[in-house]
Amino acid sequence: MALWRYLSDKMALLTIIFAVMAYMFPMLFLVFKDVFLWCFAATMFALGVVLHPEDARSALRKPKTIALGVTMQYWIMPMLGFAAASICTLQGVSPAMALGFIIVGCAPGAMASNVITYLAGGAVAFSIAMTMVATMLSPLLTPTLVELLGSAYMDIPFWPMMQTIILTVVTPLALGMLVRTRLGNNIQLAEQIAPGFASIAIIIICSYAVASNQERIADTPMTVVFLVILLNALGYVLGWSAARLFRFEHSYRITLSIEIGMQNAGLGVALALKHFEPETALPGALFAVWCIVTAAGMTRYLHKKTADVAAAV
Repeated sequence: MALWRYLSDKMALLTIIFAVMAYMFPMLFLVFKDVFLWCFAATMFALGVVLHPEDARSALRKPKTIALGVTMQYWIMPMLGFAAASICTLQGVSPAMALGFIIVGCAPGAMASNVITYLAGGAVAFSIAMTMVATMLSPLLTPTLVELLGSAYMDIPFWPMMQTIILTVVTPLALGMLVRTRLGNNIQLAEQIAPGFASIAIIIICSYAVASNQERIADTPMTVVFLVILLNALGYVLGWSAARLFRFEHSYRITLSIEIGMQNAGLGVALALKHFEPETALPGALFAVWCIVTAAGMTRYLHKKTADVAAAV
């Protein structure tokens, strides 16, 4: 059990380590070319296993709050992704790479956001509900938004993208939730294993994306790196600002900030690798690594702030 906990707790560090290894020794990771979609499906299956029905029911008692949160997620990040893509175009970045920002922006929230929300003292039930609703809507909204915002850059395969999301997101998520009902006394064991299992899958996806772009990474424009950092930071800031505008309580502000700032870049990478040129996956791969690192830093900051407040009281 210690190994599975270590994998989930150290996902940020391990993602960075294996991304560097993938850059230095790409052939070791290119073997995952035919299985990276299955790896992403595994993360959704793991999410289905760890979802607590009682937490979801608790959050669903506030449908207006969930609706506002999901609406902000599918509005703020797609607009930021489109803005980043537009800046890329002005700076001479290839249309394929610019499209990667739009795909990241149009993805639903990340599974890791639930864990980060818990560690940061946010509203876990709200986080889970947002992840569930945004993920269930993603087969329709993600391809629609990518086609609407990205058609100027490349031809968008709407129906193949929807099919990919249904097969790799909705189906394994539902299967995981079904398996949970059959686990009986083994639920606690599964809940300990699932996050580590999902961490392995995310690490593989990001590493493969780096390996498949190994020759391009050295020539990645600094504009792209800067925009990845800015996209993540603005997601956090605007998520917090939206929650404050809607007068959410403090724990819900933390949650919405994390949910919007941490996009499911793994899905974005998977879609980019499946339906577009390899370089389209590069912004998503960079974003996946960076948002995990910043989320880990945010968790430490919020923990310290909470501890300081408690000490002052």
